[in-house]
Amino acid sequence: MILTTITRSEDVKGEEIEALKKEYFKQIEVHTPDEIKNDSFFDLTDSKTQTLRIDKAFIKKYKLVDWLANYRKEALVSTGGIRGPQNVVYPWDTRYPLNELGVVLATLGKALVLKEDITDKEIHKICSGEVRYNTDRYIQLISRIQAAQGIKTHLPLNKQKTSIWMTSFLIYMLDYDGGEYVTSSHALSKKIATKDLDNQGSQFIPEMSLRFVNKIQEILDLAEKKGYDIELGPAETDLIVEDFDGFDMYLDYLKKGVATDANINLIKDGIKDGMEIMCECVGGCMHPMAKRLYDMLGILDAFSWNNVEEDPFFHGIGKVMENPMTKKRELFDYGCDTTILEVTKTLGYEKLLENKPEGYVVIMFDPDGDRIVVGQVESALRMDKITELGIPVIPINDKKVFTFYTPNQSFLLTMEFHANQLKEAGLWDNYPRFMITTTPSASSWVEWAEKMGIGYLYVPVGFKEIANMMKNVEKSLGSEVVLSDIFAREVNLGSDPRLVFAGEESGGMITGPEELIKSKSGRMAISMREKSASEASIVVSALVARLRKDNKMLSDYLEEIFEKYEIKRKYDIRIEVRFYNESNPDPEEMMQEKAQGEIQRDKTDKFFLSVALAMRFGDISLDQAKEILSEALPSLDFSNLIAVHFVGDGTYFDFEDQYVEIRKSGTDAIIKAYAAGENKPKCIEYSTKIGEYSGDLTPKFKEYISDELFDSCQDKAMEILKEFQEG
Repeated sequence: MILTTITRSEDVKGEEIEALKKEYFKQIEVHTPDEIKNDSFFDLTDSKTQTLRIDKAFIKKYKLVDWLANYRKEALVSTGGIRGPQNVVYPWDTRYPLNELGVVLATLGKALVLKEDITDKEIHKICSGEVRYNTDRYIQLISRIQAAQGIKTHLPLNKQKTSIWMTSFLIYMLDYDGGEYVTSSHALSKKIATKDLDNQGSQFIPEMSLRFVNKIQEILDLAEKKGYDIELGPAETDLIVEDFDGFDMYLDYLKKGVATDANINLIKDGIKDGMEIMCECVGGCMHPMAKRLYDMLGILDAFSWNNVEEDPFFHGIGKVMENPMTKKRELFDYGCDTTILEVTKTLGYEKLLENKPEGYVVIMFDPDGDRIVVGQVESALRMDKITELGIPVIPINDKKVFTFYTPNQSFLLTMEFHANQLKEAGLWDNYPRFMITTTPSASSWVEWAEKMGIGYLYVPVGFKEIANMMKNVEKSLGSEVVLSDIFAREVNLGSDPRLVFAGEESGGMITGPEELIKSKSGRMAISMREKSASEASIVVSALVARLRKDNKMLSDYLEEIFEKYEIKRKYDIRIEVRFYNESNPDPEEMMQEKAQGEIQRDKTDKFFLSVALAMRFGDISLDQAKEILSEALPSLDFSNLIAVHFVGDGTYFDFEDQYVEIRKSGTDAIIKAYAAGENKPKCIEYSTKIGEYSGDLTPKFKEYISDELFDSCQDKAMEILKEFQEG
């Protein structure tokens, strides 16, 4: 039996983290006026019913018309809940786009829409959250607003923090009418969001969001004319109950999927052999969640833990005292997305891992438990091989390095191992198999799928798009399933297919069990509607145990897969071009910088989007597109460009030897550029230069692309995306 160890970043970076935290809260106090500090809308210490009166003067004072216009814009494009920064000490501060008043209005809007849709039964919703600042306050506000509308809200037992996957899972299994999950995934500490979940546990698509945004508009219109009372229900009521746990049901789901006897026995054998895997919890919700599941599966002794204490500051992860854009000495928060090198560098692993043996594996979760990143300690003598494979690295000392795999790489390992386990169990040929992937995810996944002879479907970014495609598959179960993806490829998945993998390059994945999932009322699903780091971690742990038996590293396995399937586009890149500092403690200055940044972001996006749509509509030829691009970016060679596609929320350039995708962030003044190809330096060069392009319209652009198309390109893009989402 392994003696479980628990460590934390403070063990090696205590003084640095404390200094960062002190500066963080100091700046909030400095930039929050006294009149805001004492201006909360509801007294949540009062358990009785309360009423907030809003009228024309109230709307003007708190600039609710401007707030709603911004909120509507976010609802149209958000990929993971309508999120934004908040005042973490004074969350009613309406200078921030996310605040308690906004959450109240959004909750009321959703409640009124749901009451219009469901008139013949009591409405049931789940409300839960992870460890963000003010999560408990938001959950109480949501629950009490819903109670005032007669909606029953189910909370976790003892109001514990929980994961997005458990929340989504229970909505589906218990046939509830939806849910609210307070989170901001792996974003910086001051960000917050509510993930709006439908009655299948999947995130709202824009059409759903716009319905409740329009309802908020109706509320404000009424308030301006004659005033409007918003009621906060009592805290103690039969309409707010702490009654969900879900572990027994989720365990049953895992056992029908990835927690097979074969996988669990591999992990148990690893435990006997001294295998230890460190789970990095980043101060999020996953320690109690994963620990309990692992214990129920009998594999708890395989794991040690880092940063288990719930902490919305995330133990200083991602926080530095230099703005990377201006090089000024000021607090900057990268967030806690450990796929980003700058974030992983702040974990203190060069000290935490210095005494760990070669082969030691780290599984990194994110705060809400839906993403996973995998790393391993390796000998520095293997650096040539590691570099050749394109694996990111952080030096530990002169003898060891920490390799941390992009999800594009680690999920390729995962899907190959998972497929082989199904084959060894004699199950692979029982059903046609297929995969769902997002457009900026690895080309290697598709190359693997083609060599495996399985179907694959591309969707735009966001797990809600993956969930939406799952629903489309389920509509045709029982007969041949033929669907079109975002590239307009018609794909025949065969009769009664099973999902082998669905995932995205940002670290979220899910598999599909052999037996269809059945809800309490008898609804059937091929897989759950949210990505799950717990599910992924079981497959990864079994893989690590198998490789340990064979005396192999993860990098050895990656090399084997590249060679076995003759993978060409081995290398993957993601860059972000930021146009403002979201860590700026002055909210008004931050929002002004963001607005300016969005202008530049949209300028860049519209240039490439216009090219893609002009090709889609037949307004220009491929050769003309090459002329436009070559004139705008003369240092890049577009001679081997095959196609330019609009892919729902971005522009996809397909070359003979690589792809590059550029898309604007739905919630930030950021351009994201992705590439996967045969040459890593070339991927970096093309993604960087395309992502950083000014967006200036060139003579060739003006010659070939009409003003009408350029001016309307974003509206046309939304129409195409809507049509795709509606199937």
